[in-house]
Amino acid sequence: MDVLIHLFVGLHIVGIAALLGGFLGQMKGMRQGTARFVPGMLHGALTMLVTGVALVGLNQAQDYPLDNIKIGIKLAVLIVILGLVYVKRDEEKVEKPLFGLVGALTLTNIFIAVLWT
Repeated sequence: MDVLIHLFVGLHIVGIAALLGGFLGQMKGMRQGTARFVPGMLHGALTMLVTGVALVGLNQAQDYPLDNIKIGIKLAVLIVILGLVYVKRDEEKVEKPLFGLVGALTLTNIFIAVLWT
């Protein structure tokens, strides 16, 4: 079961890399006002959601301790990211503050995962 948990952790990291990579790839466009949410950002966020739910289930099945408050906050942040990216995914340009918010929330989610022990 631990191998499966590690596999899902790896996939979770791939999801965050796709979301953050899509954001960083559009930074130049953000300065010029032409940034948009690329499909990889949506797919990365969805990957994070699916693998995160799977990780919670697998860890509970193993009776590993979970911090439900941390998981709830990370889920709430991810739902906001998913909502923003999904609603604005077809727009040619996204406003700078909205695009920056998605980047800030993505980094917030990363720091919550790493620093909250």
